[in-house]
Amino acid sequence: MLKEIRPAIILLVLLTLITGLAYPLAMTVIAGVIFPNQAQGSLIEKDGKVVGSSLIGQVFADDKYFHGRPSATNAPDPKDATKTVDAPYNASNSMGSNLGPTSKALAERIKGDVDTLKKENASAAIPVDLVTTSGSGLDPHISPEAALFQVPRVAKARSLPEPQVRALVESNVEGRTLGLLGEPRVNVLKLNLALDALKS
Repeated sequence: MLKEIRPAIILLVLLTLITGLAYPLAMTVIAGVIFPNQAQGSLIEKDGKVVGSSLIGQVFADDKYFHGRPSATNAPDPKDATKTVDAPYNASNSMGSNLGPTSKALAERIKGDVDTLKKENASAAIPVDLVTTSGSGLDPHISPEAALFQVPRVAKARSLPEPQVRALVESNVEGRTLGLLGEPRVNVLKLNLALDALKS
């Protein structure tokens, strides 16, 4: 009987070592050599300190910064484990909202966002990505239109001329991936770091 079981045990151990140890280690090393920045989380540093990742959005609430898309991610409520609380850009809970088009909560949230944005810039059409969440809830990008919509507020808060802030936005627009995939976009964190680097 041992004669029949022995090859199965050897094969199990061998495949475990190859697929469970050797292959993952090899892929980790190769990724670290070919794509070192991406393999480390695409981290962005300022003055030697990590301030975020170019792959995950973050909250900017101050008027002197460009704001990203709303985030639908949440976390367990520390006061009641059966409930959740908003936790924008919570990478451990990546998801979109489960609220549908007939949801009263969704309609009220969007109406509130639209009203706030109209006060900010009544003369322009509100870009849809400033009031809708992304599928992951972590999107670090907004459309160029969404960034340009915010120029008057940011310029006023920083006492900068609008054309200077508009030019900064336009210089931070990323094109389609490989010239084909996706849409032009602006990374909000990178834009805000470039904004902080401006001399007023």
